[in-house]
Order: sequence, then structure tokens, then C-alpha cells
Amino acid sequence: MNPSGGGASFPASLVLVGAGKMGGALLQGWLDLGLEPRRIRLIEPQPAPNILALCAERGVRLVQNQTSTEEPPEVLVLAVKPQMLETVAPALAALVGEAMLVISILAGKTMKDVLDRLPRARAVVRAMPNLPAAIGCGITGAIANSAVTPDQRQSADALLSAIGQVEWLADEGLIDAVTAVSGSGPAYVFYLAECLAEAGRAAGLPADTAARLARATIEGSGALLAQRIDQSPAELRESVTSPGGTTAAALDVLMGDEGLKPLIEKAVLAAKKRAGELSG
Repeated sequence: MNPSGGGASFPASLVLVGAGKMGGALLQGWLDLGLEPRRIRLIEPQPAPNILALCAERGVRLVQNQTSTEEPPEVLVLAVKPQMLETVAPALAALVGEAMLVISILAGKTMKDVLDRLPRARAVVRAMPNLPAAIGCGITGAIANSAVTPDQRQSADALLSAIGQVEWLADEGLIDAVTAVSGSGPAYVFYLAECLAEAGRAAGLPADTAARLARATIEGSGALLAQRIDQSPAELRESVTSPGGTTAAALDVLMGDEGLKPLIEKAVLAAKKRAGELSG
């Protein structure tokens, strides 16, 4: 593993398979952090125009199909759609070596699924990023199997950190909970923005004004939450809540027995259950 770009421990060679939304975000993040384009090989049979332009501009080697004559890389990153694993695995089999690290961001595919389809693989990291990775503000839950060396884990951390924070897990079984909280979580926040805007309209605001107020409130509150790392969400909530005031009146509803907390818990458990069904 050779360090490159801001002290990050990037691999000497890397193959990225798939450059959709998440794979494309990873590629952009690596290049922005200083991973040398000559170290990257992208396998993508149908690259989008922005990926074609990025590869041409930065000098990333783009190939449409893997061939057995290619030199195995230090790291193989699987970023295709999960249902494509069966299709791409045979073509990748000759590329995989026992000393290689495989990083999978295939939702619902376990490390065993990857090892079963790439029999020569040993070291596997399974990762679950989320949508804000598209702007470098994501968070990824990751788990490494016992064959992953400390250097390989450091390299995986550097690669995944290109799209945001990385939270390492001790048990692969926790991935379903990660999926339910942070993987699906952006949709919950977007829906909150929808509901807040609709509530504003119901309270008498013009629809466009209510939408702008709701969007800016979510955006600003998220930025404040990110900056005030010394304060918990509960402390920030309390700081804006005056006793007997308007916020307190609203929170009496949201924090009631049938309020937001039990509803969110129910939603997350439903998402976790479904994640387990999809991976089973």
C-alpha cells in the first residue's frame, strides 16, 4: 500500500467495477483526494457521459470488459447493482488473487455471497454507504473479515473516506441496522422536509414559500448539527425550546406517546427486517 494525497493510504493499483451513482462518487472522491489516475482501472460497459468525461479529463483507464491478461490489482471494488454480481463474477474470477482486498458496496450481498462467487478471494470488506456520498458528505458502515490485514483495512478506510465518514463494525449482522438508519435515513429526512412544507401550507403559507422554509430549515439544522459536535442533538433541541413557547407546544405533540420517537423506531425496524429478507 502506497500513501498518496493528504497522507491517505491508497493502494498501488485498483480496479473499480461499476460507475453508477455510488461508484462514480467513489471515483470522483479518490481523484479529488489525490489518488493518481494511473493507479485506477475502471470496468464499466455502459459509462454515463459524466464518467466518460471524467476519465478522459483525468486520465483514468476505462475498459468495457475484463480480460484474463490484465494484471491483478491490490484492491478490487465492486460497485455494480447487487443483482449484477452473478453476471460479472465469472469475468472477474481470473482477476482475483488471494492477496487481493475486495471491497463490496453491493447492498444485500453478504461477504459469503462475494466469496462464493469469487472463490480465490480471501480478504473482503463489506460496506454500506449512503446517498450524501454523492457530495462527499456520506457515512459508510463497514465490516472486514478475518483475512483483512491491518494495511488492507487502512487502505479500505482511505478509499471509503473519500465519500464521507466511515464507521467500522464488529459484526456483519449489524449491516442491516446500518442500512435501516443511515442507508435509508436520507429518505426519512427528505420526507420530513415534505411533511414540514405541507404543514406550512396547511397553516396558511403559500406552497412555494412553505417549501423554501422547510428546505432551508432542514439544511441549516443539519449544518448546525454537523458543526456543533460538542453538543448532542438533545442539547441542541433544548437550546431552541423555551418553556411554554411555540417550540415546546409543538414538541408536546412530537414527543408524546404516539409521537415521532416510536414511529421512527417502528420505521427503522421495518427497514432492518426488509434488509435481512433481501440479503437472506
